Amino acid sequence: MSQHFQDIQKAFAAHIRNPEKNPMVSGVEARRALIYSDLFYNNVESFIARAFPVLKKIIGKEKWHAMIREFMETHACKSPYFLDIAKEFLEYLREERKLEKDPPFILELAHYEWIELALEISQEEIPTTGFNATGNLLKSQILISPLAWLLHYHWPVHKISPTFQPNKSEQDFFLIIYRNKDDHIRFMEVNAVSARLLSIIQENEKLTGTEAIELLAEELNQHQHFPVEQLRHHGQEILNQLRDQGIILGSRISPI
Repeated sequence: MSQHFQDIQKAFAAHIRNPEKNPMVSGVEARRALIYSDLFYNNVESFIARAFPVLKKIIGKEKWHAMIREFMETHACKSPYFLDIAKEFLEYLREERKLEKDPPFILELAHYEWIELALEISQEEIPTTGFNATGNLLKSQILISPLAWLLHYHWPVHKISPTFQPNKSEQDFFLIIYRNKDDHIRFMEVNAVSARLLSIIQENEKLTGTEAIELLAEELNQHQHFPVEQLRHHGQEILNQLRDQGIILGSRISPI
């Protein structure tokens, strides 16, 4: 491929990304170039807008379109797939955008909104065998749905809206976002104790429910005394609640 043709390609691509800054190469009709650049922009913007609806409303129309244009102009996408555009936009926010004039929660909000899309298109499937849905969770190893993701944020991302935009956050927020057997996306806010119990089970699949609760008790008692029996009872309630929501599938059945 000649250097001249490569230069034409680069100039054409630069114009499509930002027609106001980069002139179209000679020989291309302006009307045709405008149709192409508008089509390209509208397609990219619509994919991003569907993935980040709350962020778009909060940012405002003018700033939103400037942000999309900057993303198109400066970010080098690593994936050729349309489904990955939202992930690429999140990467742009995280690594390239200067956030000083943006809301302080913008990165966490964007991640929270992207997670919903990522979970929706995940190729993981909920298993139908290998567990007992009504088994004793305390005496058995526990199987957690692969479509249940535990997330930790410093901002109340699940509550942020055009009418609620906090300026500061003084606590942590733990959310379980999951796709149920009917392929509906759900989220569940949990406290730090419930989140830690779930993460212990995820990190130590060979533990029974009782062993996971006792490990949690050891961790908690390093900082503050918790009555073990009370924590065991509370831990059992947490496990049952997570099973009722389909986050815990049941007790594992050991292969013969």
